[in-house]
Amino acid sequence: MQKPPLNFWPIWNLSFGFFGLQFGWALQSANMSAIYEYLGATPDRIPLLWLAGSVTGLVVQPIVGHLSDHTWGPLGRRRPYLLVGAVLSTATLVLMPNSSTLWMAAGLLWVLDASINIAMHPLRAMVADQLPEEQHTRGFTMQSLFIGLGAMIASALPWVLSNWFHLGAQTEAGHAIPVTVRYSFYLGAAAFFGAVLWTAFTTRETPPEDLAIFHQTKAERGGLLRGFREILRAIAEMPRTMRQLALVQVFTWLGLFFLFLYFPVAVARDIFGAPDETSPLYRAGIEWAGLCFAMHSVVTCAASFALVALAHRFRRKTIHAACLLCGAAGLLSVGMVHSKWPLLLSMAAFGVAWASILSMPYAMLAGALPAGRTGIFMGVFNLFIVLPQIAASLGFGWVMNHLLGNSRTAAVVVGGIFLLVAAVLTQFIHEPPAPSSRRWQRVIEEEGLPTATPTEAPE
Repeated sequence: MQKPPLNFWPIWNLSFGFFGLQFGWALQSANMSAIYEYLGATPDRIPLLWLAGSVTGLVVQPIVGHLSDHTWGPLGRRRPYLLVGAVLSTATLVLMPNSSTLWMAAGLLWVLDASINIAMHPLRAMVADQLPEEQHTRGFTMQSLFIGLGAMIASALPWVLSNWFHLGAQTEAGHAIPVTVRYSFYLGAAAFFGAVLWTAFTTRETPPEDLAIFHQTKAERGGLLRGFREILRAIAEMPRTMRQLALVQVFTWLGLFFLFLYFPVAVARDIFGAPDETSPLYRAGIEWAGLCFAMHSVVTCAASFALVALAHRFRRKTIHAACLLCGAAGLLSVGMVHSKWPLLLSMAAFGVAWASILSMPYAMLAGALPAGRTGIFMGVFNLFIVLPQIAASLGFGWVMNHLLGNSRTAAVVVGGIFLLVAAVLTQFIHEPPAPSSRRWQRVIEEEGLPTATPTEAPE
């Protein structure tokens, strides 16, 4: 069945949940390594403490993808998972900044990442479910816009609370984590819950064309045991474009992993010169790093609009490679600056890459997936985000301790090298032109093709 194109507001509603979801991710990215250091972690232990989040993504996303592909009821297909993820994430965001021990924080990170993944996968899959292929780039780019807005506000919150509301100097007995961080997590919990519920209750899901066939397929492929078999089958049957994108994702997310783990603490220690986590300079450095993350989110929002226009003129893989090069330059430059202001430019360059990372791979992937199996393939695609993070969590602590001298800045630079490799690999992706692109229209005219979109376009 040909999906009708949607106008602006339904796509807006469909994407708004990512505003809240990114609140959770951004608070975690900007503050978790600092929370671990507040609770006594050393730099070489930080990757292992982040392992929980990567493992939950490895397990949760493919399972949720499979189950949601075979779900239909009064709440629809993806909505039940959105609601469960929203409730669990909200509760965990409230508990996280009240952690009293290192392992309590690590355990809550496990729950938080699992909960966000439960909500994130359905939001991704709903774009492919609801929009025709020619609107995929617009849908995923709208998600990038809301991801940028959510991350911008969440990342800047501790700095805003400290500098505008003068909460930075306040301390409370029995809490190792600053009050600005705790209040930011509370506000993030409210934003997460409200935004995800908005999408859940303003987006009408389209039922399967034939419910009898749908239920028959569910009986044949449903259930967890069959689900694991379906996951293995999906891995074996990955389309060519997906296999090539997977390799790009591996190097991309290795680079991002080192950025998110070490940039905030690198700013606090190496730029602000904090001797330890109890110093006021440490808190000021973490807050400035959050402001830098907010800067990259501002650029992400602006770049999201530009990507939609560029996708009509250029191949999406060309756009993605150029954006990854910007991100690589931003991370590599962190190793060459010695004051706080140039860091804003470094993260602005990364913001260009982040806008593309959040949209272009999924836009390229969505058009290559078979109908009816979008959820499972999107879940499998996530494996190539979390597997490199698991490898880094298990092995990078040794690298930090023995090769990098526990230099947090050096770890960020290593992340830039990985993004550079990802940019090169992007050029080898086999990507048919987007149906809405000018190049595709030229292909139709020159080759005498029918106006219906084929699965493969001539190279």
